[in-house]
Amino acid sequence: MSTPPARVSTPPDFAVYRTRVIQRHRHLKWKALDPLEATLMVLCGVCISGFTLGVGLDVLTRTIGHPWLWLQQATTAFFAWGAFIGMAAATRRNDHIYLSEITKRLRGPRRTTIETFNRLVVLVVAGFMAWFGVKNALLDLGSFRMPWLIPLTVYTGIVPIAGVLIMLFSVEQIVNGMRAGYEGPEDSELQGGEPVE
Repeated sequence: MSTPPARVSTPPDFAVYRTRVIQRHRHLKWKALDPLEATLMVLCGVCISGFTLGVGLDVLTRTIGHPWLWLQQATTAFFAWGAFIGMAAATRRNDHIYLSEITKRLRGPRRTTIETFNRLVVLVVAGFMAWFGVKNALLDLGSFRMPWLIPLTVYTGIVPIAGVLIMLFSVEQIVNGMRAGYEGPEDSELQGGEPVE
């Protein structure tokens, strides 16, 4: 009787990350940040699921006359973290804030100028989020939410984290866009019009 061949363990591949990383505008992304995008997408799913489950259980427990008061704290945290994690993920995926309907019809220096300006504005706003978010989170260490006396920093601490992530993703896109251009293969699928030179 022959023995089956021994399984050789291989180092983990980034294939699992690629399933959660959008490939659109790939030329604006660094591969090193793909695991971060994949992690953010998983966290978005966790936050959406937690928020939905929390609200559902809150309604159910109130309906049967035995409310779980801590559910409001949990759903607030899932909502806040989900919104800001989603904002950072959308920035990396190039799905957020940008004037895409205007810029995708442009080519060359005009597009580079507008796309870079868009990302510089986002970079500045994200810098304010990071700076003032830290100040706010530190102040919130002295404020507590009843009934468990959870510091408000648990809810507001995500703001500076999201600001730093958005800054990182904006710099990534500016550097790659200035080097290789912002145009990608997906821009050739224009709806109703030819590209403007």
